[in-house]
Parts: sequence; structure tokens; C-alpha cells
Amino acid sequence: MPRIARPQTFPPDTILEVRPERRESEGPQAHRVKPHSADGALQLFSPTPSIPAPLLTFEGLSNQDNFNVFGFRVNPPDPNGEVGPNNYVEIINLVFGVYDKAGNLLLGPIDTGSLWAGFAVPDCTDPSGDPVVLYDQLEDRWLLSQFTTSGLSDPTKPFWNCVAISTTGDPTGTYFRYAFETTFNGIFYFPDYPKYGVWKKSYVLTSRDFGPTTEYGISVYALEKNKMIDGNPNARAVHFFLDGNAPGMLPLVGDGLLPADIDGTRQPKEDAPVPIVGTQDDNASYGATFDALNIWELRIKWKANPEASIVLKTQLPVASFDSIFPCAPTSRDCLPQPGIVNPAQYLDILSYRQRPTFRLAYRNFGPYESLVTNQSVEALPGVAGARWYEIRRTGGSYSVYQQGTYAPNDGVHRWMGSIAQDKNGNMALGYSVVNGTNVFPGIRYTGRLAGDPLGQMTLGEGTIINGAGVQTTTNSRWGDYTDMTVDPSDDSTFWYVNEYYQVSGLPLPTPTPPLPPPGTTAPWQTRIGSFKLPGQ
Repeated sequence: MPRIARPQTFPPDTILEVRPERRESEGPQAHRVKPHSADGALQLFSPTPSIPAPLLTFEGLSNQDNFNVFGFRVNPPDPNGEVGPNNYVEIINLVFGVYDKAGNLLLGPIDTGSLWAGFAVPDCTDPSGDPVVLYDQLEDRWLLSQFTTSGLSDPTKPFWNCVAISTTGDPTGTYFRYAFETTFNGIFYFPDYPKYGVWKKSYVLTSRDFGPTTEYGISVYALEKNKMIDGNPNARAVHFFLDGNAPGMLPLVGDGLLPADIDGTRQPKEDAPVPIVGTQDDNASYGATFDALNIWELRIKWKANPEASIVLKTQLPVASFDSIFPCAPTSRDCLPQPGIVNPAQYLDILSYRQRPTFRLAYRNFGPYESLVTNQSVEALPGVAGARWYEIRRTGGSYSVYQQGTYAPNDGVHRWMGSIAQDKNGNMALGYSVVNGTNVFPGIRYTGRLAGDPLGQMTLGEGTIINGAGVQTTTNSRWGDYTDMTVDPSDDSTFWYVNEYYQVSGLPLPTPTPPLPPPGTTAPWQTRIGSFKLPGQ
């Protein structure tokens, strides 16, 4: 795959903030409306660790790769990855790489925009970010994506979601390229935080959309999968816009919805609607009156004239949680790091975003369908934890089968998680860790077996890698999502990717005026690890 030749347009060692958000996190929605209340699903014990050590860990992509490709660094990384039969594909802001399952790099690091070199929508070649990679086990295809951002500086230009589908099961090979415009009713919407899921006959996409003034809402797309994997240039998209400014709508859509993403080979029924899930917190200021999971359903039939609908199916009350963390001086400066005395260099928990964290992992177990997801919360006063959920759909009806908040009372913050189930219903949850004294930003995981007491991560904690450095940038951004996936070769080996710091950020050289004052490097790295749960 040829690299796109890019002229250097920034001074060396520039650090760009990927996808600066249009709705500021320092706004009123980021501040607590009510005092902290006890978490209603807090795990009350810390089990003796019985979770197996990783089978394998290896170094993934890093900010140094961005510097090598572009001549600048970025923050946050938004680490994302997926395992297939023979490969692991990782994608970050702003490069991707393909590994074999022993951790050997086969392709990359390569500029993600290179996937769309020579494409009819040239904006897709820009280094824009918010990438996602999926492996479609039903079709043996890979999906890689990013959005476009040139419309942020040129209001005459629309935005696009750019999607590449591998032509075979080989992620190092060729790709069919697509771009789906995000304009709705004549308004150019910026598709922030796009998230994808594999369904039976559709790829499903959601995004958090901003118009040029006060327009805001959540978009839900169904993409015509059969035509996309055949390379048909007439592949269609059905687009719904859930207007966050409509009366009563904001708590129902929040800051984003997650589409279901199929794990395993047992498919949903032919006409089964796609579950799409959001969360709401009555401690936030979006107007929610109780803590809940909001379940939407998307129906799509790809006829000559597609038939599609989206409805709010149900709201499921959940055990109380607080998503509004006590951060200062801004709502992004939340989690302390060892040796850091400037609160502006604390890490962003991102829990104030009213949305679950990627993925919404789906499995069909026959008598019921199961969905698992998670979000970061203030589990104990001033301590971050991971709230996780298992939702079941039985006969078309939804229920919260179990939920828990994993936060052993050891002063360590656990956040930015991702969760999945293996073929037997065992669960693994990965996340970031840090504290203000001796736990540097690192990567850990926990798990439970299907028959264990409900709401408990019973296996204790394993470590992908311990950090040894700290992030010193003052934008505080941490990766906005991570990714736990399951190996299709055995449907029981978990693979997880997240970011960490091995070395601390260093001051940049003082630039020549009139350039802005120097910042610090952001030498974040990513690590990929695989593991199984006991007895698997």
C-alpha cells in the first residue's frame, strides 16, 4: 500500500489535539448537580487473583509512529484493534498496522489516509482520526474507518465517514473504499465519535453530530453490507438523526449511542432489530430523572426502496451511579499521576460523557441474546471505577441481567474500559489504571466465569503492562475508547489494546518567535495482550 506523500506543515514536535470537541466539556453538563451518592452496584470484595497471566503481550503503535510518518505528534491516541483468524489489526490516531498473532508487524505503521489514496472523496486521505477497526466474522472481511475534518475550517465543505472494506480476509491486501456524507436536511454535521458494529446484513454506524451553530444530535446509519463487500459503488446508507435539541430528547441520546457488534458465529434472527444502547445519569445536567440504560432498536430491510425505522424500545433503570467526577481546574483534569503536582496535568476520565464505552458486544446464546458494555464512573468518592452491564433480550424484551462496578478499594483509578464475552458467556473487562503515588498509567484486566455470582468480577486482576512514565500535556486527553475482542479461531481467547506510558513527557525545545510557547512531548505507547479465563 503506497504511502501518501505529505508536505510538513507544522514545526517539528508539534502536538495536535485530535478532534477538538465542539461542545466544551467545561460546560454545565460537566458539573455535578447532586452530591456524590453511593454506587448501587459496587463490588464489595477484592477476590484473590486467580485470573491467568497473559498468553502474549507485544508493543503496539505509538505517538513516535505519528512523528515518523507526519513530523508531529497527537493526543489522544484512541487505541482500537480487532483480532481475526490470522492477524491482529490495530488502528490509532493517525496510523494503523497489521500484525500476525505472534506480534510480528506485517504492514505499517502507515498513514490511515493512505487507504483512500486516489479516492473520489479526497478529504478521506486527510489525517483526521477517531478510527475504528472491525473484523466481520460472518463474511471474513475487515472494516477500517475514519471521519473527515476539513469542514471544520471550511464551512462550505461537508463531512464524511470514510469506510474501507477488505476485498478478502487478508487485511494486508486490497480494499473497497466508501464515503458516506453526514449532511442531514441541508445541514453539514460534524460526525464526532463515530462507532461501528457488525450486524447480519448491515454495518451500523452511530456518531455524535454538531451543526454549524447550535444544532446537536446523534446520527444512526445502516450501511448496505452485501454491496459493500462486493465492491458495488452503489452501496446505500439509511440515515436517522435523533435531534438532541428536541423536547425531552437530550437525556435519551446523551453524548452518544453504541451499536451492537456481533461476536461468534450464531447470528441474530433474520428480521431481528439492531440494539443500540445509551446511558443516562440523574447526577448530570441533561435532564435525566433516574439512572438508566436507553435501548433503541434499528430495523432495516434492504429492498429496492429500503424500509427502515428507529424507535426507543425501552428504558431500563439501573443501580445508581455517578458519572460526574470531581475534576479541577477543568472538567478534563481528573485523575492524578505519580509525581505530578500541577492538576492541569491530571488525566481525563471522560465519564461525564453520557454514553457507554466501545464496544456493545453482542452474542446469541439461543434462548436469549446478550449484550455487554461498560462506562467509567465515580465508584467511591474521588475514585474512578468501571461500571459494566449485561443486558439480555428474550422474546424481544430487554432486561438488565446483571451489573457491577469494579473498583477494589485500593486507591487505584480504573477507567476507560472495554468488555466482551467468550462463547461460554465468560466475561473479560480491560481498562486503564493510575493513582497519584506509585501506579503509573498502565493496563490491567479482570474477569468472571458464566456461573459466578451475578454482578461480580470474581477472578481478581491481571496486568497487560505496568506503566513507568506519566503524561505531561495539559490538555489531559486520554484515549476516548479501548477495545476488547474475542479470537474467532477458538472463540475464547480475549485480545485487548490500550495506551500506557513507559517514559514521561519531556519539554519541547523553545520555538523561534512568533511560534507559540513550547509544550511537552506526548510519548504515549500502546500495548496489545491476549489471555484466556480459567478452564477455557
